[in-house]
Amino acid sequence: MDSNEKSALVQDGNVIARRAYSDMDPEASKAFHETREISEEPHQEGGGLLKPMIFGGLDGILTSFAIVAGAAGGHLSTGVVLILGFSNIFADALSMGVGEFLSSKAENEWILSERRREAWEMENYPEGEIKEMVDIYVSRGMEQQDAELVIKTMAKYEDFFVDVMMTQELELQVPDDDHVKESMREGVIMFCSFAFFGALPLIGYVIFPILFPTMDDDALFWSACIVTAVVLFMLGSVKSMFCSMNWFVSGSETLLLGGACATLAYTIGQFLDGLGVGDA
Repeated sequence: MDSNEKSALVQDGNVIARRAYSDMDPEASKAFHETREISEEPHQEGGGLLKPMIFGGLDGILTSFAIVAGAAGGHLSTGVVLILGFSNIFADALSMGVGEFLSSKAENEWILSERRREAWEMENYPEGEIKEMVDIYVSRGMEQQDAELVIKTMAKYEDFFVDVMMTQELELQVPDDDHVKESMREGVIMFCSFAFFGALPLIGYVIFPILFPTMDDDALFWSACIVTAVVLFMLGSVKSMFCSMNWFVSGSETLLLGGACATLAYTIGQFLDGLGVGDA
């Protein structure tokens, strides 16, 4: 079975498992688990990249539209909007991408350093580490005897036990060996998402005047409002695929929060224009 077939199986499993949970149908969930293979256990592999994609997209489009809204409130020209918008979007996209890469890489390196410390402690004082884990399991409701049996059994497999300690004791998820590549991927996704979605409110200022030469600045601004609203709702809806929130509620929530940001930018631009700042 090649990687594409395996990916398709996982996606089908995701649909079945999520539908059983959504319908609160234990029989459907039981039937799926009894017929699947272990390798078909559904996991949302894209979930780890959802954060930079959604965060980058939202940050990009809100940053871009805040410039558009502020410029509209301040009655600035279309040329000024495009210059400020595109230069800011691509500079911020690069900054966000690099920041995501460096922060993710630094976090993973710190987690691995903590794992090396736990492994050293396990090697030099296993009794203390075992006692700590037994105490943790007892504090979470397990009987002392059962906790000792479970922990001492896991402690026979040192690497496995160290990973368990990282999760249960330090509440840290050990990254994969290729974590640098993963951090770089997150940075690239952040950059691309920020730049792509951030450019959407500005593209109308380029395309619409060519298609409709008589369109005025107010019409351009409202077209940017519509594009931004649609994209914000779509990003919120996509986000709901990885959480328990209804897609419409998630999309509406994102749209309302984005609208609040745009309203603030427009109001500030209008206020400063009233003070004559744009004429200075």
